[in-house]
Amino acid sequence: MVKQDLNIAAIQAPLYWENPEKNFHQFEEKIVTIPKTTDLIILPEMFSTGFSMNTDLITEESSAEALKWMKYTSAKQNAALCGSLAIKEGELFYNRLYWVNPDGSFNHYDKRHLFSLSKEHKSFTKGKSRLIVEFKGWKICPLICYDLRFPVWSRNTLQNETAEFDLLLYVANWPEKRVFAWQNLLIARAIENQSYALGVNRIGND
Repeated sequence: MVKQDLNIAAIQAPLYWENPEKNFHQFEEKIVTIPKTTDLIILPEMFSTGFSMNTDLITEESSAEALKWMKYTSAKQNAALCGSLAIKEGELFYNRLYWVNPDGSFNHYDKRHLFSLSKEHKSFTKGKSRLIVEFKGWKICPLICYDLRFPVWSRNTLQNETAEFDLLLYVANWPEKRVFAWQNLLIARAIENQSYALGVNRIGND
């Protein structure tokens, strides 16, 4: 498939702590200002709650509502939408990135490398496989925050003599005091994989 122009809106916003309703509202206000020519809208890691380990607040019903909001927003804007959410599935919890298309179809990626310093590994279950999304002729590999520090996980392998992906995409809650690593590791991942790399972080105080 021939690559088409890919117009991306990356929204880096402060997050209301453990308050999905207020976060959905603020992103709605920002998204309606995005040009109609936008193809892909990217939100930060755990954009509905902030980087909370309080899984007691998460239910399968609230997880379903979050995905429902993403589907509605994607359809309304006629653009793909992605970002990660704290998700409950059965008895397990995941830091799950959803890629949602305007037609309501979606894929997901569960964060592989959990941030032990915040005890994420005690609250969430790590993912087992990568996701490659084909969109407008682009092959996109979406990953989450701490995954950035593990180059083997993002290695661009060859499939039928062509690269597995063209664009690495990271959504994050990356702290300001480690911004040097954030900026330089994004560059490193792009160079070593001979691909584009895009990072979308949250801002404000956590």
